Amino acid sequence: MARKTREEALVTRNAILDAAEIVFQERGVSKTSLAEIAAAAGVTRGAVYWHFANKVDLFEAMTQRVHGSMDAKMDELEKKQPYDDPVELVRELALHFLDRVANDPHYHRIIGIVWHKCEYVGEMAEICERHLERSDRFRSAGIQAFESSRAAGFLAPRVDPHTAVIGMMAIVDGLVGNWMLDNSAFPLVDTGARIIDGYLAGLRLSGERKTEG
Repeated sequence: MARKTREEALVTRNAILDAAEIVFQERGVSKTSLAEIAAAAGVTRGAVYWHFANKVDLFEAMTQRVHGSMDAKMDELEKKQPYDDPVELVRELALHFLDRVANDPHYHRIIGIVWHKCEYVGEMAEICERHLERSDRFRSAGIQAFESSRAAGFLAPRVDPHTAVIGMMAIVDGLVGNWMLDNSAFPLVDTGARIIDGYLAGLRLSGERKTEG
């Protein structure tokens, strides 16, 4: 009986998170109450509080369904090393993100909420800190990859790893931001792959791989 109860609780929790995505997307985070989310999920407000301490807790759990997947993908790609060119880790992670945004409704909605429907002030300020921590993990992994790639002779000596990662993040964020405004304007994954590959080609040494010394 206890097992059934846990399964039912998980169904209820996911229903609340699904409803939160939709209501947050429609109304914005600051204008949405937990009572409205409960009504959208078809549960009582008490059921929401049984699963989540407050709106911040619910919002974090909602975004974790996206961020947790990205963290798992990064773990997978890091274990897959060594790559021939370490920068392939950055490329694969960026393309995975674009694919999820384009093809997973949860990703699409949550990215839209995080970027456009949430003000990171008051009770939501701590959420911004957690997002920055996740961003720092990607940036650190990217810097290490670009440093290793440059040391192995794949990238031009002039390439600054930190700047290269910032450039990659700007490309990915810009692609997603523009695509979400009008997803009929271009195919996100295919166009993104071409632009990312063009960017990386500009950083790489031309011709045969060279090493210094």
